[in-house]
Order: sequence, then structure tokens, then C-alpha cells
Amino acid sequence: MQAVVLRDHGEPEVLGIEDIPDPSPGAEDVLVEVHSTALNRADLLQRRGLYPGPPAAFEVPGMEFAGTVVECGDRVSGVAVGDDVMGIVGGGAYAEKIVTHHRQVMTVPESVALADAAAIPEVFITAWDAMMQGGLAPGGTALVHAGASGVGTAAIQIANYLGASVVVTASAGKVQRCLDLGAHLAVDYTSTDYVDAVKEFTAGAGVDMVLDVVGGDYLSRNLGCLKVQGTIVQVGVMGEQMATFPLGLLLPLRATIRGTVLRARPLEEKIAVTRRFAREILPGFDQGRLQPVIDSRYELAAIQDAHRYMESNANVGKILIDMP
Repeated sequence: MQAVVLRDHGEPEVLGIEDIPDPSPGAEDVLVEVHSTALNRADLLQRRGLYPGPPAAFEVPGMEFAGTVVECGDRVSGVAVGDDVMGIVGGGAYAEKIVTHHRQVMTVPESVALADAAAIPEVFITAWDAMMQGGLAPGGTALVHAGASGVGTAAIQIANYLGASVVVTASAGKVQRCLDLGAHLAVDYTSTDYVDAVKEFTAGAGVDMVLDVVGGDYLSRNLGCLKVQGTIVQVGVMGEQMATFPLGLLLPLRATIRGTVLRARPLEEKIAVTRRFAREILPGFDQGRLQPVIDSRYELAAIQDAHRYMESNANVGKILIDMP
């Protein structure tokens, strides 16, 4: 099969396409013929050697997929050959075939084309899981940074699905797209102080939770947006790795700062979050309340161009990679 293989780390030129052996499913695994995968910020870090994938003889990036089951292990149940499925993985999705545990796959919603389904797993599960950790509930309010990103566009929809309000930050050219997706307020961070905007929107009360992918100096400003006993959930660090903030802001708020990732979790935790997401959120797609947001798509042969495009920060939503 063809796959993107990392033999070195660095700029997009290190992404090479090779013929490698097909993977073989274990007793509880399914072998999926991948129809499409999608780019994530973690892929850019992995390419640079800053976020290694699972141990292997060589690295095949890719953290989500959509495709068709072509083989099942002896102890697989609830999934059959011919099923269209999607899911998250620790790596290996930039390939024509992938093996994963059968309880980690989800049935592609009837309302979503298989070609588009790879835009769902990573960002929708990440956004929903972060909001659950942040305690977002009906009637609550969330602040979501990078509202036009894959996670951001998913978070906007999920907040609405949960019956909560959502404020996002985005660059000027992406503000209207966030509003179109359902953001109750979209703040152009290049011209407006989002802390002031949040205080005005919430009449001084603050938000219940912040979903942040930026980090750095956003931390202290995020605290200025929180209501008492609010939570900041850090799901990425697109900005500075180091952050400082005055502890005096944290104490009277009785606030919580949580860090979270999906990739490094044990298999059973990944299965648990996938199954719960499938029960509670996935029906929203067939109800017409949720939709994958796709910015662009590339052929596998153009993987280097796809990475360059993501690094330009021009996309709104997901960048998909179609297999040959």
C-alpha cells in the first residue's frame, strides 16, 4: 500500500510517499481501506520531530480516517466487512489501509458522505471532550480561541448542540464564517481585546469555560474572562510554550486549569471517549444540527502542499487528504 513515511524531520519536503506492507489486524482489530484522512496541527509538530507518534520502525503520520472495513479479527463484534467507518488513531492514517481496535471506530452518519467523514473524528471529539472537562452545560457560556480552526468550528457547533452560548476569537477575515456557524459573538483578536468583549457579552459575569489552543500570554487573559469556579481547558499550544500569570487572579476565582490530549491516552480511555461521543453527539449529524466543515482537499501525492497550506493559517475548518 502507499503511505506517507517520515524518514527524517523538518520542512514539508521530508514527507515522502512509499510502498509499505499492508498492516494485519489482530483478533480485536479491523482493517480499514482508508478513503480519506485529515490534517491536524499535531501532524505539523510530528513532521518537525516535536510530537512523535507511536513507536514503530518508521513514522506514518495521520490521526484520523474514514474508510471501509475490509477485514475483521476473530473477536470483533458490532462491525462487519463493508461497513463505512471513521475514527481516531495514534498515527498511521496517512496510508491506504490502517488497523485499529474495533471499538474505536464509529459508523459514518447517513447524512455525511464517506469522502467528507474524515473531517469529523479528531476535532469533534477533541472539542466535545474539552467542553465536558470544562463543565459546559445548557445555559452556560464558552470562550473558544481559534474559532475558525478545525477544533474551533467543531466547538461552535457542539456548544450550540449542548444549548450553550459560545464566544470565539478569530482573525478579521474569518469572523463572519464563525458567526455563520453559530458563534454568538466572534471577536477579531487583531483589533479588539477579547477580555473586554467577553466581559461586555456576559455583563461582567465571565464564561464558564475557555477552550484554548494558543497558550502563552493567553493564559493570564483567559483568567480575566472566567467566572468564579470556571475552567480553562488547554488542548494545544500554537503560541508560546511558556506562560506566566499572577496567582492572585486564580485564587479568588477558585478556577481550574486543565491540560488535555487524546493521542497519548491509553487505549481503553480512547475507546471510552469514542463510544460516549458516538452515543451523545454523533446523532446530531443526522439531525442536521452538526456538519463537518471542510476548507479544502488534496490528493495524497500533494501532501507537502497540504502541509504548507495548513502552516499558512488560511484554512477555515478541515483540510482533507484523499487516498488514490
